[in-house]
Amino acid sequence: MQKPRVNVHVTEDVWRRLDKFAARPDISKAAIVDAALAAFLSPEADDKRDAAIIRRLDKIDRRLENLEEQNLIISEAIGLSAWSGYFHAPRVPEAEREAAQALADHRFQNFLRLLGRQLANGVNLGEKARNAIAEVEEKSATEGAEKA
Repeated sequence: MQKPRVNVHVTEDVWRRLDKFAARPDISKAAIVDAALAAFLSPEADDKRDAAIIRRLDKIDRRLENLEEQNLIISEAIGLSAWSGYFHAPRVPEAEREAAQALADHRFQNFLRLLGRQLANGVNLGEKARNAIAEVEEKSATEGAEKA
């Protein structure tokens, strides 16, 4: 039975690799291309591709969940810090406002320098917060066990 003929164009690199592989006496270029197309078009290949895509999507999903958790921690920390600062800040008399503004500008510049240093060193606020929370919870559990 005669097989249908197919003419295809491939890159030079693929052609060189095919030529090198087909240099063996037990296999022809046609057999290699036939096997490659059969593998590519098989339902198992689709299943393998689907499984690989699912693994990648699961990994992305885990990373997004981690980012959401870090974003929540950072948002809450910033919100609590701002609320605490405004709640406890006394009113500045008119005569002292210029000096207070200069001090606020100086503190903000220090904050920006510290933030830049933290980011340059790869310090992760979310990780620090999780560790600090875990330490507090562990300490509370230990103290609770000692009282009992």
